[in-house]
Amino acid sequence: MVLVLQIFLALTFAAAGITKVLGIKVQVENFRKLGLPQRFRVVTGLLQLAGATGLVVGFWRDSWASWGAVLIGVIMLGAVGFHIRVRDKFDAIAPALVLDVLAIVLAVLLGSDLGNFPN
Repeated sequence: MVLVLQIFLALTFAAAGITKVLGIKVQVENFRKLGLPQRFRVVTGLLQLAGATGLVVGFWRDSWASWGAVLIGVIMLGAVGFHIRVRDKFDAIAPALVLDVLAIVLAVLLGSDLGNFPN
């Protein structure tokens, strides 16, 4: 289960990070709707790519996956907060919330490796 979750989150956040960094229209509009500057979109995308990279490196070095999951969990907690701030409906908040919960679950499952970074 851990491996499946790790792969899913790595692929999801690699794709999300790339679309943000490249400035795909839906991402640009989403950050505009949330009232965030476009440079924040790029920074968020780079952080998502860093989290995904941590998850991938984590296939060989467990502590990297732990920290990648923590980073993704923090990013998605922020996403949930920004959606709530603009009073989005639950269906707009739900994807970020589900991804946040999955990242937190993965971080907890791998949590014993956090202190071994960079192992």
